[in-house]
Amino acid sequence: MNKWSTILIIALVTLSTIGLMVIQVYWIRDAVKVKQAVFLRDLDQAMTGAIYELDKLRLEDRLKKQRQIYKQNHGIYELYDSLNNLLSTGISNINTISEINYILNKTNTIVNRANWQLSINNNESDRGSFLVSNKDLIDSIITNQLRQHNVKTTHEFGIYSPATNSMLVQRTGAYPDKLLKEAYVYDLAPISSLFAPPNKLLLYFPYEKGFIARQIWKLLAVSIFLFLVIIFSFSFSIHVINRQKKLSVMKNDFINNMTHEFKTPISTIALACEALKDEDLKKIADVYNNYIGVINEENGRLKSMAEQILQTAIIDKGQLKLKKSVIDAHDIILNAVASKKIAVEKKGGSIELQLKATNSLLKADTVHLTNVIINLIDNASKYNLNKPYIIINTVTKGKDLLIRIQDNGIGISKSNQKKIFEKLYRVTTGNVHNFKGFGLGLSYVKAILDLHKGGIKVDSDLGNGSTFTISLPLKTKNNEEKK
Repeated sequence: MNKWSTILIIALVTLSTIGLMVIQVYWIRDAVKVKQAVFLRDLDQAMTGAIYELDKLRLEDRLKKQRQIYKQNHGIYELYDSLNNLLSTGISNINTISEINYILNKTNTIVNRANWQLSINNNESDRGSFLVSNKDLIDSIITNQLRQHNVKTTHEFGIYSPATNSMLVQRTGAYPDKLLKEAYVYDLAPISSLFAPPNKLLLYFPYEKGFIARQIWKLLAVSIFLFLVIIFSFSFSIHVINRQKKLSVMKNDFINNMTHEFKTPISTIALACEALKDEDLKKIADVYNNYIGVINEENGRLKSMAEQILQTAIIDKGQLKLKKSVIDAHDIILNAVASKKIAVEKKGGSIELQLKATNSLLKADTVHLTNVIINLIDNASKYNLNKPYIIINTVTKGKDLLIRIQDNGIGISKSNQKKIFEKLYRVTTGNVHNFKGFGLGLSYVKAILDLHKGGIKVDSDLGNGSTFTISLPLKTKNNEEKK
């Protein structure tokens, strides 16, 4: 897949993802509107019932007061009997607000006649005395109706009198401005006079938006989850595509390097074999033996490279079995140094040993651990533009043995230090591309140390050399029993 195809796919997937998110946002917005409509419907139903109960109680209170007045005035028994009849038969049979209004008409007729006969102006019934003295009862009625209609959120109510332009009652008094500006408004029946402006029941919900949001929390949760899944999947897909491209480049580099690495010894062996066909050469023993030595050396080199590739494949499959035994890490280091000392000295370099660990016994695989040290020494010598100077230091730290291999080589940039232990990865900045290798050495090192329950880290700067620190658990009774 070429670069432009990848960009086109990423662009299409990005646009599709954004489109799905926009559609989902519209669906959520519509769901919120539906829940708001349901909330308003339930609220209207609840307040219709609450106002009905409240008006019924106010009417009953007024009739009782009027009846008491007329009972005390013996000249108007007819009016007293009329109100008494309304209380005994009318109030108990009220079922709707229209019936309340009907009784109000009849009551007002009786009251007007009584006021005319008694020459009194009875306007105290609905100036707020009942409402003020029964605030808890009003709150109970409103709360019960709201709960019955599934409006289960904190509310604040107030009774406002247009006639006096004042707030008669408030539930808590915490939201006076909100009640006047943002509350839902409902008319109460004009008890004292049909021509007087009715008092207003104001209802405000401080947490209305949160209550509506909770109604669709499942939809919101699912939507957010799907958003995260889509974003994660998209990001992961891009990551995989980029990784595959990098692996493809690394694979091609590996094949090129491997071809070059194998071609050199093969060519050398071919030339040596061609030279050995010369009959005159066979007569010169030293030259003849020298060519035989070259063939053996290059053959060993081929075998080593092939073994390295095979070992990497075995590790990747998880089929590598370690043959652990109790060994002295200092002996491993000495053997590794002995095998690489000549190669280092040929470049004019040297290896300094500072084996200071008081305890260097490990439960480890001798062959693979030796290969780890050899790999690191080989890298310290190979990636060096000067005469290699390598220091190998050991110290005991708690239950671990630390092995530090320090060099004066070209160093590694901070951005590449996290990647050098990846398989097939080779640093390609600066002059590093001039050095031979498969990019398998450090990945092998890390894999072997992981199998030993150890670790490795690097401290380096470009141009200032590198220090690789190996940590391995020291031999204890516990790890010996586990093995």
